[in-house]
Amino acid sequence: MKKYIEKVNTLLESLPYIREFNGKTIVVKYGGHAMVDDALQRSFARDMVLLKLVGINPVIVHGGGPQINDLLKQIGKKSEFVDGMRITDPETMDIVEMILVGKINKAIVNNINLMGGKAVGISGKDGKLITAEKLYHVTGDKKEIDIGQVGSVKHVNPALLETLDRDRFIPVIAPIGVDENGLTYNINADLVAGRIAEALKAEKLILLTDIEGVIIEEKLIPTLKMKKIQSLINTGAITGGMIPKVNCCCEAVAGGVAKAHIIDGRIENAVLLEIFTQAGIGTEIVG
Repeated sequence: MKKYIEKVNTLLESLPYIREFNGKTIVVKYGGHAMVDDALQRSFARDMVLLKLVGINPVIVHGGGPQINDLLKQIGKKSEFVDGMRITDPETMDIVEMILVGKINKAIVNNINLMGGKAVGISGKDGKLITAEKLYHVTGDKKEIDIGQVGSVKHVNPALLETLDRDRFIPVIAPIGVDENGLTYNINADLVAGRIAEALKAEKLILLTDIEGVIIEEKLIPTLKMKKIQSLINTGAITGGMIPKVNCCCEAVAGGVAKAHIIDGRIENAVLLEIFTQAGIGTEIVG
């Protein structure tokens, strides 16, 4: 009997958060180890279904870098990067789109549907969701390098997402966009998630990563205020791949998102732990 009482108490503890976030939108960037571990894939799908059932509206944006690398290797094409950005010629762009839209996106949709949800897979091409523009890599000496069909988000049209929400579907978005001339671009998934969160005025943006959160001097920082982040970058306290993630979070919060979170997707039920517990996990970034 004790274990059943504990389960009921856990449900009761989550009630204030269910009430607080009922009807709100949460954008989740799904990536890293959580996408390749079978148990974590199932856990993530269940979490998204549960959120929808309690009245919270999850919107998922996913990456797929390792899977793209694997297929390029299989066909004998070398993956080339400049400061972490994939050089994307037309042949590579075809592979990127095939993996992101045709394989990964549909696998996530299938997992959610198998768990009892109603998911729909789309890319930025659908419903003119994402208008892209070409992104040039800027070097330290301010020179622009052409890295091919790599884009940034020029505009987000949330009409399709709002329609899916009204019909109780969970959108799963591949980070592909097109420019005004119809040319396809590969866009960083963190960036897409942030801009979609802004367009939807989401309550939260959650980035799933393969680390605990923002670590400074070997300690996890539970909360960061936007005004402190640039100084932490300037002093080298925040470095490497964490810089674009915190910048993405800052832009989202500045654009109207209530809070942004960088959490460890290697933890089972990570999203639920962040939303439905007082302490949460990872690092939250606030205005």
